[in-house]
Amino acid sequence: MSRRLAAYAVCIEDGRVLLALAVGRSGERTWTLPGGGVEQSEDPYDAVIREVAEETGLESVVERLLGVDSRVIPASERRRPGAPEHQNVGVFYRVRVTGGRLRPEPNGDTAESVWTPLPEVAGLRRSSLVDVGLALARTLPPSGHVAPVPVGGLVQH
Repeated sequence: MSRRLAAYAVCIEDGRVLLALAVGRSGERTWTLPGGGVEQSEDPYDAVIREVAEETGLESVVERLLGVDSRVIPASERRRPGAPEHQNVGVFYRVRVTGGRLRPEPNGDTAESVWTPLPEVAGLRRSSLVDVGLALARTLPPSGHVAPVPVGGLVQH
């Protein structure tokens, strides 16, 4: 099994959430939260600020820890044939934008970032990370845990 520790930003302002359009190697396009892998020896708190800046061009500050999500993607559902099961451990933070300008990620996988009205999210092809982050922001569970999000249809791994 492969594993990944990642940090994700949930930034909600004026009824809109900041989403990033990730483009995969084979051209698939999926909306997700700004964020990504925590580098070796990096604190997830610092990683989420770095990732927001890299992917969106925006400066941000962390307002609070929302929770941690751990999910296993079965080998049969991986995009890369022959890849083993994969565990993604995501640390979700509520962040607030403090400056910068939206732009695509230079030399990266994020084609664009946009402020999306919350009611429109359900109609987007999106990563399950979006649903997890929004559920954490909406419910603020004391345990920092939300029930698993079913994957299928518009919701992707």
